[in-house]
Amino acid sequence: MPGDGLSEFDAVLAIARRGSFRAAALELGLSATALSNLIAKLERRVGVRLFNRTTRSVSLTDAGQTFVEQVRPAVRTLHDAMSVARSQLETPSGTLRINAFAAGAREVLRPLLLKFIRRYPQVHIDLVTEGRIVDIVEAGFDLGLRSADLVPSDMIAIPVGPPRSFAVVGSPTYFEVNGEPFVPPDLMRHACLRIRLPNGALHRWQFQKDAESLQVDVHGPITLDEASLARMAVLDHVGIGYFMVSDVREDIEAGRLVRVLQDWTPPLARLSLYYPSRRNPSAAFKALIDMAREVG
Repeated sequence: MPGDGLSEFDAVLAIARRGSFRAAALELGLSATALSNLIAKLERRVGVRLFNRTTRSVSLTDAGQTFVEQVRPAVRTLHDAMSVARSQLETPSGTLRINAFAAGAREVLRPLLLKFIRRYPQVHIDLVTEGRIVDIVEAGFDLGLRSADLVPSDMIAIPVGPPRSFAVVGSPTYFEVNGEPFVPPDLMRHACLRIRLPNGALHRWQFQKDAESLQVDVHGPITLDEASLARMAVLDHVGIGYFMVSDVREDIEAGRLVRVLQDWTPPLARLSLYYPSRRNPSAAFKALIDMAREVG
């Protein structure tokens, strides 16, 4: 944002989008004081207050709401115009913002993103992971990463990453003591790690074989919402876990974990890197898209 001539407008839009000065300051890479000064300067210029501010909340005034609605498309057009100019650079540079879910980010980090920044050291990748699906244009991202079946229909999508599936795993020690499940209902007799989804709901383990589909509401000693924590618990013989294969592949290959019910966990939709149509993408954007197609 610094130096682009649109800092005050970007600040207003970020606060309106986030509903918080602090969250907007973090997004823009500014201090809360600097952000407040930008808004105060703009309010003096336009002669009206744009935000109602208390110690607990921030909301747009009526004038602020009208201002945001009129300014948002103009600011987007101006940013696009500057992107056109920057696209003339021969060497990819600048920042690319990518929104992804955590498991997908782990799958493409090494084969795509780390490879990309080694090849183009003047490009900075800002990778944000979250469970909910966001409007990447509205939220200010250049690209999104989701399962192909979740990509909005108006986006351009590029398949990336290896084939994907879930894996049900436990430690050799756990299975020596408790035996292995042979069909999904057998899990009800085992200690299983429960999974909490981003929306707070408990995840039912999903299985499919031929034309039969099952969901199992497992039970166990602990509920977790992060794959790395669940992996630690399974490796410590606490119970059986349900993971993306990519999160436990090395453990399976090394014999630290044993995969079961593999015939009940068929391939999933591939990951896709997606973005809105762009007539004049930056050199960095084009380079990442080219590499995604190369490694996909």
